[in-house]
Amino acid sequence: MDCDDPSREHLIYAITVPVSASIILANLVIILAISCNRQLHNTPNYFFLSLLVADLCTGVALPFIPLMGLNRQLSFGSCLVAHVFPNFLFLAFLLNLVLVHYERYICIVKPLHYSNLWMHRSFPLALLSAWAPPLLFASLPAFGWNNWSAPDWNSCCLGHGSSPPSNCSANVTTCCSYRRVFPNAFIYLEVYGLVLPAILAMAAMTGRVLWITRGQLKDICRLHRSVERGQASDQEQRLNVRYTRCVVAVSVTFLACWVPYLIYMHVCIVFLISDAKGNATTHIVLSCAGIGSMAVVPLVLGLANRQYTEPAYKLQQKLRDRLRWRVTRSGEPAVTVNVDDNVV
Repeated sequence: MDCDDPSREHLIYAITVPVSASIILANLVIILAISCNRQLHNTPNYFFLSLLVADLCTGVALPFIPLMGLNRQLSFGSCLVAHVFPNFLFLAFLLNLVLVHYERYICIVKPLHYSNLWMHRSFPLALLSAWAPPLLFASLPAFGWNNWSAPDWNSCCLGHGSSPPSNCSANVTTCCSYRRVFPNAFIYLEVYGLVLPAILAMAAMTGRVLWITRGQLKDICRLHRSVERGQASDQEQRLNVRYTRCVVAVSVTFLACWVPYLIYMHVCIVFLISDAKGNATTHIVLSCAGIGSMAVVPLVLGLANRQYTEPAYKLQQKLRDRLRWRVTRSGEPAVTVNVDDNVV
Protein backbone atom coordinates (compact mmCIF):
# COMPACT_ATOMS: atom_id res chain seq x y z
CA MET A 1 0.00 0.00 0.00
CA ASP A 2 1.36 3.40 -0.94
CA CYS A 3 1.93 6.07 1.60
CA ASP A 4 -0.58 8.38 -0.02
CA ASP A 5 -3.14 7.17 -2.57
CA PRO A 6 -5.57 9.99 -3.40
CA SER A 7 -7.93 7.69 -5.31
CA ARG A 8 -8.65 5.66 -2.19
CA GLU A 9 -9.29 8.77 -0.15
CA HIS A 10 -11.68 10.02 -2.85
CA LEU A 11 -13.53 6.69 -2.73
CA ILE A 12 -13.87 6.95 1.05
CA TYR A 13 -15.20 10.50 0.85
CA ALA A 14 -17.59 9.58 -1.97
CA ILE A 15 -19.15 6.82 0.16
CA THR A 16 -19.06 8.34 3.62
CA VAL A 17 -19.89 12.02 3.05
CA PRO A 18 -23.54 11.43 1.95
CA VAL A 19 -24.06 8.93 4.77
CA SER A 20 -22.42 11.30 7.25
CA ALA A 21 -24.59 14.23 6.15
CA SER A 22 -27.76 12.12 6.52
CA ILE A 23 -26.76 10.94 9.99
CA ILE A 24 -25.94 14.48 11.14
CA LEU A 25 -29.21 15.90 9.77
CA ALA A 26 -31.38 13.16 11.30
CA ASN A 27 -29.67 13.49 14.67
CA LEU A 28 -30.14 17.26 14.68
CA VAL A 29 -33.86 16.85 13.97
CA ILE A 30 -34.35 14.44 16.88
CA ILE A 31 -32.14 16.50 19.22
CA LEU A 32 -34.17 19.63 18.47
CA ALA A 33 -37.41 17.70 19.00
CA ILE A 34 -36.31 16.55 22.45
CA SER A 35 -34.90 19.95 23.41
CA CYS A 36 -38.01 21.87 22.40
CA ASN A 37 -40.50 19.55 24.11
CA ARG A 38 -40.49 20.06 27.88
CA GLN A 39 -42.47 16.87 28.42
CA LEU A 40 -39.42 14.93 27.19
CA HIS A 41 -37.07 16.54 29.70
CA ASN A 42 -36.52 13.50 31.94
CA THR A 43 -33.68 11.13 32.74
CA PRO A 44 -34.41 8.43 30.10
CA ASN A 45 -34.55 11.03 27.35
CA TYR A 46 -31.38 12.66 28.66
CA PHE A 47 -29.60 9.33 28.21
CA PHE A 48 -30.99 9.08 24.71
CA LEU A 49 -29.97 12.68 24.07
CA SER A 50 -26.41 11.77 25.09
CA LEU A 51 -26.57 8.87 22.64
CA LEU A 52 -27.73 11.20 19.87
CA VAL A 53 -24.86 13.59 20.60
CA ALA A 54 -22.42 10.67 20.43
CA ASP A 55 -24.01 9.51 17.19
CA LEU A 56 -23.79 13.04 15.81
CA CYS A 57 -20.08 13.12 16.64
CA THR A 58 -19.69 9.69 15.02
CA GLY A 59 -21.39 11.03 11.92
CA VAL A 60 -18.92 13.93 11.84
CA ALA A 61 -15.98 11.52 12.27
CA LEU A 62 -17.40 8.91 9.88
CA PRO A 63 -15.27 9.93 6.87
CA PHE A 64 -12.11 9.78 9.01
CA ILE A 65 -12.64 6.30 10.47
CA PRO A 66 -12.01 4.42 7.18
CA LEU A 67 -9.04 6.71 6.57
CA MET A 68 -7.39 5.07 9.56
CA GLY A 69 -6.79 2.04 7.32
CA LEU A 70 -4.73 4.07 4.85
CA ASN A 71 -1.06 5.02 5.17
CA ARG A 72 -0.46 8.76 5.10
CA GLN A 73 2.38 11.18 5.73
CA LEU A 74 1.63 12.80 9.08
CA SER A 75 3.62 13.90 12.07
CA PHE A 76 3.50 12.01 15.35
CA GLY A 77 0.97 14.36 16.95
CA SER A 78 -1.26 14.58 13.87
CA CYS A 79 -1.17 10.82 13.45
CA LEU A 80 -2.23 10.28 17.06
CA VAL A 81 -5.12 12.74 16.73
CA ALA A 82 -6.23 11.18 13.42
CA HIS A 83 -6.48 7.76 15.09
CA VAL A 84 -7.23 8.39 18.76
CA PHE A 85 -10.04 10.94 18.37
CA PRO A 86 -12.24 8.94 15.93
CA ASN A 87 -11.67 5.83 18.03
CA PHE A 88 -12.78 7.71 21.15
CA LEU A 89 -15.97 8.92 19.45
CA PHE A 90 -16.75 5.40 18.25
CA LEU A 91 -16.25 3.86 21.70
CA ALA A 92 -18.28 6.65 23.36
CA PHE A 93 -21.09 6.02 20.89
CA LEU A 94 -21.00 2.29 21.62
CA LEU A 95 -21.01 2.74 25.40
CA ASN A 96 -23.87 5.27 25.24
CA LEU A 97 -25.83 2.78 23.16
CA VAL A 98 -25.25 0.07 25.77
CA LEU A 99 -26.32 2.50 28.50
CA VAL A 100 -29.60 3.29 26.72
CA HIS A 101 -30.31 -0.40 26.15
CA TYR A 102 -29.59 -1.18 29.81
CA GLU A 103 -31.80 1.66 31.08
CA ARG A 104 -34.76 0.50 29.00
CA TYR A 105 -34.06 -3.13 29.82
CA ILE A 106 -34.33 -2.41 33.55
CA CYS A 107 -37.52 -0.42 32.91
CA ILE A 108 -39.18 -3.53 31.43
CA VAL A 109 -37.58 -6.34 33.43
CA LYS A 110 -37.65 -4.67 36.87
CA PRO A 111 -40.25 -1.89 36.73
CA LEU A 112 -40.57 -1.70 40.54
CA HIS A 113 -36.86 -0.98 40.96
CA TYR A 114 -36.69 1.34 37.96
CA SER A 115 -37.09 4.59 39.91
CA ASN A 116 -34.35 3.56 42.34
CA LEU A 117 -31.85 2.76 39.61
CA TRP A 118 -28.41 4.23 40.28
CA MET A 119 -28.45 5.83 36.83
CA HIS A 120 -31.44 7.95 37.87
CA ARG A 121 -30.15 8.83 41.33
CA SER A 122 -26.77 9.99 40.01
CA PHE A 123 -27.30 11.02 36.41
CA PRO A 124 -24.02 13.01 36.07
CA LEU A 125 -22.03 9.99 37.24
CA ALA A 126 -23.80 7.73 34.75
CA LEU A 127 -23.17 10.22 31.98
CA LEU A 128 -19.52 10.47 32.98
CA SER A 129 -19.23 6.67 32.91
CA ALA A 130 -20.39 6.70 29.30
CA TRP A 131 -17.77 9.20 28.11
CA ALA A 132 -14.73 8.98 30.41
CA PRO A 133 -13.75 5.28 29.99
CA PRO A 134 -13.76 5.49 26.16
CA LEU A 135 -11.56 8.58 26.36
CA LEU A 136 -9.11 6.89 28.72
CA PHE A 137 -8.91 3.70 26.69
CA ALA A 138 -8.62 5.46 23.33
CA SER A 139 -5.85 7.67 24.74
CA LEU A 140 -3.62 4.74 25.73
CA PRO A 141 -1.55 5.01 22.50
CA ALA A 142 -0.87 8.64 23.36
CA PHE A 143 0.50 7.54 26.75
CA GLY A 144 3.04 5.22 25.17
CA TRP A 145 1.18 2.03 24.15
CA ASN A 146 2.05 2.26 20.45
CA ASN A 147 4.48 0.96 17.83
CA TRP A 148 5.77 4.33 16.70
CA SER A 149 9.43 3.52 17.31
CA ALA A 150 9.34 0.58 14.86
CA PRO A 151 10.73 1.14 11.30
CA ASP A 152 7.81 2.48 9.31
CA TRP A 153 8.62 0.77 5.99
CA ASN A 154 8.25 -2.70 7.48
CA SER A 155 4.46 -2.35 7.72
CA CYS A 156 3.58 1.03 6.31
CA CYS A 157 5.10 1.51 2.87
CA LEU A 158 4.97 -1.98 1.45
CA GLY A 159 5.14 -2.63 -2.23
CA HIS A 160 8.14 -0.40 -2.94
CA GLY A 161 10.87 -3.00 -2.79
CA SER A 162 13.33 -3.85 -0.07
CA SER A 163 14.16 -0.25 0.79
CA PRO A 164 11.69 2.59 1.36
CA PRO A 165 11.38 5.34 -1.26
CA SER A 166 12.25 8.95 -0.63
CA ASN A 167 8.72 9.88 0.51
CA CYS A 168 8.61 6.92 2.94
CA SER A 169 11.88 7.32 4.75
CA ALA A 170 12.78 5.80 8.07
CA ASN A 171 12.05 9.10 9.73
CA VAL A 172 9.62 8.38 12.52
CA THR A 173 7.63 11.53 11.75
CA THR A 174 6.81 10.60 8.13
CA CYS A 175 4.54 7.62 7.62
CA CYS A 176 1.32 7.34 9.62
CA SER A 177 -0.39 3.95 9.87
CA TYR A 178 -2.81 2.37 12.30
CA ARG A 179 -0.19 -0.37 12.86
CA ARG A 180 2.16 2.25 14.29
CA VAL A 181 -0.51 3.77 16.56
CA PHE A 182 -2.41 0.66 17.69
CA PRO A 183 -0.44 -2.45 18.72
CA ASN A 184 -2.01 -5.82 17.96
CA ALA A 185 -2.76 -6.39 21.64
CA PHE A 186 -4.63 -3.06 21.79
CA ILE A 187 -6.74 -4.02 18.75
CA TYR A 188 -7.56 -7.47 20.13
CA LEU A 189 -8.50 -5.97 23.49
CA GLU A 190 -10.78 -3.39 21.91
CA VAL A 191 -12.50 -5.82 19.55
CA TYR A 192 -12.91 -8.87 21.79
CA GLY A 193 -12.84 -7.13 25.16
CA LEU A 194 -15.05 -4.10 24.48
CA VAL A 195 -16.84 -4.01 21.13
CA LEU A 196 -17.98 -7.62 20.73
CA PRO A 197 -19.14 -8.03 24.39
CA ALA A 198 -21.08 -4.75 24.09
CA ILE A 199 -22.88 -5.95 20.94
CA LEU A 200 -23.63 -9.33 22.50
CA ALA A 201 -24.92 -7.64 25.67
CA MET A 202 -27.31 -5.45 23.67
CA ALA A 203 -28.49 -8.46 21.68
CA ALA A 204 -29.05 -10.44 24.90
CA MET A 205 -31.02 -7.59 26.52
CA THR A 206 -33.16 -7.17 23.40
CA GLY A 207 -33.86 -10.90 23.26
CA ARG A 208 -34.77 -10.95 26.96
CA VAL A 209 -37.19 -8.04 26.47
CA LEU A 210 -38.87 -9.81 23.54
CA TRP A 211 -39.15 -12.99 25.60
CA ILE A 212 -40.79 -11.13 28.51
CA THR A 213 -43.11 -9.34 26.09
CA ARG A 214 -44.12 -12.68 24.61
CA GLY A 215 -44.96 -14.03 28.07
CA GLN A 216 -47.04 -10.97 28.93
CA LEU A 217 -48.83 -11.27 25.60
CA LYS A 218 -49.73 -14.88 26.37
CA ASP A 219 -51.17 -13.81 29.73
CA ILE A 220 -53.28 -11.12 28.06
CA CYS A 221 -54.52 -13.56 25.43
CA ARG A 222 -55.40 -16.08 28.16
CA LEU A 223 -57.50 -13.45 29.94
CA HIS A 224 -59.25 -12.51 26.72
CA ARG A 225 -60.09 -16.12 26.01
CA SER A 226 -61.48 -16.60 29.49
CA VAL A 227 -63.76 -13.62 28.91
CA GLU A 228 -64.70 -14.64 25.37
CA ARG A 229 -65.30 -18.27 26.45
CA GLY A 230 -62.39 -19.81 24.59
CA GLN A 231 -62.77 -17.87 21.33
CA ALA A 232 -59.92 -15.78 19.98
CA SER A 233 -60.91 -12.11 19.89
CA ASP A 234 -59.97 -9.52 17.29
CA GLN A 235 -57.91 -7.65 19.86
CA GLU A 236 -55.89 -10.80 20.55
CA GLN A 237 -55.14 -11.17 16.86
CA ARG A 238 -54.10 -7.53 16.66
CA LEU A 239 -51.74 -8.02 19.61
CA ASN A 240 -50.18 -11.05 17.95
CA VAL A 241 -49.72 -9.16 14.70
CA ARG A 242 -48.16 -6.22 16.55
CA TYR A 243 -45.76 -8.52 18.38
CA THR A 244 -44.82 -10.24 15.12
CA ARG A 245 -44.12 -6.87 13.53
CA CYS A 246 -41.94 -5.93 16.50
CA VAL A 247 -39.90 -9.14 16.20
CA VAL A 248 -39.49 -8.64 12.46
CA ALA A 249 -38.41 -4.99 12.97
CA VAL A 250 -35.83 -5.96 15.59
CA SER A 251 -34.49 -8.79 13.41
CA VAL A 252 -34.25 -6.60 10.30
CA THR A 253 -32.56 -3.83 12.30
CA PHE A 254 -29.97 -6.24 13.67
CA LEU A 255 -29.31 -7.81 10.27
CA ALA A 256 -29.09 -4.47 8.47
CA CYS A 257 -27.16 -2.49 11.09
CA TRP A 258 -24.97 -4.89 13.03
CA VAL A 259 -24.18 -7.75 10.66
CA PRO A 260 -22.24 -5.54 8.18
CA TYR A 261 -20.15 -4.13 11.01
CA LEU A 262 -19.47 -7.60 12.47
CA ILE A 263 -18.34 -8.80 9.04
CA TYR A 264 -16.07 -5.77 8.63
CA MET A 265 -14.63 -6.21 12.12
CA HIS A 266 -13.72 -9.88 11.62
CA VAL A 267 -12.36 -9.27 8.12
CA CYS A 268 -10.02 -6.66 9.63
CA ILE A 269 -8.91 -9.14 12.29
CA VAL A 270 -8.24 -11.79 9.64
CA PHE A 271 -6.12 -9.33 7.66
CA LEU A 272 -4.29 -8.34 10.85
CA ILE A 273 -3.52 -11.94 11.80
CA SER A 274 -2.48 -13.06 8.32
CA ASP A 275 -0.61 -9.80 7.67
CA ALA A 276 -2.17 -9.71 4.18
CA LYS A 277 -2.99 -6.54 2.33
CA GLY A 278 -6.03 -7.88 0.47
CA ASN A 279 -8.15 -5.83 -1.89
CA ALA A 280 -8.02 -2.18 -0.80
CA THR A 281 -11.31 -1.28 -2.53
CA THR A 282 -13.17 -4.16 -0.88
CA HIS A 283 -11.75 -3.23 2.51
CA ILE A 284 -12.80 0.41 2.07
CA VAL A 285 -16.35 -0.52 1.01
CA LEU A 286 -16.69 -2.95 3.93
CA SER A 287 -15.42 -0.38 6.44
CA CYS A 288 -17.70 2.39 5.18
CA ALA A 289 -20.76 0.10 5.05
CA GLY A 290 -20.06 -1.45 8.44
CA ILE A 291 -19.44 1.75 10.37
CA GLY A 292 -22.22 3.64 8.56
CA SER A 293 -24.80 0.93 9.25
CA MET A 294 -23.84 0.81 12.92
CA ALA A 295 -24.30 4.58 13.25
CA VAL A 296 -27.89 4.24 11.97
CA VAL A 297 -29.03 2.26 15.06
CA PRO A 298 -29.87 5.33 17.25
CA LEU A 299 -31.74 6.89 14.35
CA VAL A 300 -33.90 3.78 14.05
CA LEU A 301 -34.65 3.98 17.78
CA GLY A 302 -35.39 7.69 17.59
CA LEU A 303 -37.50 7.72 14.44
CA ALA A 304 -39.58 4.81 15.78
CA ASN A 305 -40.69 6.97 18.72
CA ARG A 306 -43.60 9.25 17.78
CA GLN A 307 -42.76 11.68 20.57
CA TYR A 308 -39.45 12.45 18.89
CA THR A 309 -40.82 12.74 15.35
CA GLU A 310 -44.05 14.57 16.17
CA PRO A 311 -42.57 18.14 16.03
CA ALA A 312 -40.98 17.46 12.66
CA TYR A 313 -44.23 15.91 11.42
CA LYS A 314 -46.26 18.93 12.54
CA LEU A 315 -43.79 21.30 10.91
CA GLN A 316 -44.00 19.30 7.70
CA GLN A 317 -47.81 19.48 7.81
CA LYS A 318 -47.74 23.25 8.32
CA LEU A 319 -45.39 23.74 5.40
CA ARG A 320 -47.51 21.44 3.23
CA ASP A 321 -50.74 23.28 4.15
CA ARG A 322 -49.14 26.66 3.49
CA LEU A 323 -47.86 25.47 0.12
CA ARG A 324 -51.29 24.12 -0.83
CA TRP A 325 -52.89 27.41 0.23
CA ARG A 326 -50.51 29.39 -1.97
CA VAL A 327 -51.09 27.07 -4.93
CA THR A 328 -54.85 27.30 -4.48
CA ARG A 329 -54.73 31.06 -4.15
CA SER A 330 -52.57 31.47 -7.25
CA GLY A 331 -54.92 29.21 -9.24
CA GLU A 332 -58.05 31.22 -8.44
CA PRO A 333 -59.35 33.49 -11.27
CA ALA A 334 -58.99 37.20 -10.71
CA VAL A 335 -62.20 38.93 -9.55
CA THR A 336 -62.97 42.17 -11.44
CA VAL A 337 -65.47 44.69 -10.17
CA ASN A 338 -67.19 46.97 -12.67
CA VAL A 339 -68.23 50.29 -11.18
CA ASP A 340 -70.99 52.23 -12.90
CA ASP A 341 -70.12 55.88 -12.79
CA ASN A 342 -73.80 56.87 -13.23
CA VAL A 343 -74.77 55.19 -9.98
CA VAL A 344 -74.52 57.46 -7.00
